[in-house]
Amino acid sequence: MDFPVVGGSDNQSEDYSPAATVVRFDPPLPLLRAPVPSSPDSGEPPVLAFRDAASWRAAWEAAEAALLSQCEAGARSGCSITASRKCKPPWWKGFFGGAPTDYQERERCEEHEMAACLEAAREACVKFAKEKCVEPFRDARIACDGLLEKTNFTVWGAGNKVASSASLCIANNQSPFNPCPGATNYKGSDLLDSLSSEDNNTKDDN
Repeated sequence: MDFPVVGGSDNQSEDYSPAATVVRFDPPLPLLRAPVPSSPDSGEPPVLAFRDAASWRAAWEAAEAALLSQCEAGARSGCSITASRKCKPPWWKGFFGGAPTDYQERERCEEHEMAACLEAAREACVKFAKEKCVEPFRDARIACDGLLEKTNFTVWGAGNKVASSASLCIANNQSPFNPCPGATNYKGSDLLDSLSSEDNNTKDDN
């Protein structure tokens, strides 16, 4: 009767090195917002707030870019199907002995229909992305200057920027808007309203 040999070649062939046994996970995503006191000495629970207007703006642009990319990807699939259906010959054409299908003409037709469909879809996607972002970012909290200056924020995909509204583009640290006397944070709507009034005053002066 044969017995298994302990420590034989089968056991020695197993790789127990760290490279083979350690499971590596992706690093955690950085926080977009950090908790700040809702108001000085109020006793109320803290609220999540962006570090400053610049990080709030970058997060808005990144969110719009992500929504726009996903919307356009779905539109490309739908437009390709629509273009193919519009340009294919009618089902009854083969029954009457008509001319064979001109595939070059069909290809040109599909390219034209695809371009027109994508152009219309992009306008709809831009509008969709803006509408989805306006409400949450208007209600989002922004910390007062200096409150979170030592906090390390990284905005996901902030390099992928899309065209934003005029008021959003000028939201930066140089803005004279200062809503923080006696407060720890303010809403994005306060910043947008301030920038909108400044823009109107500039137009009136001109």
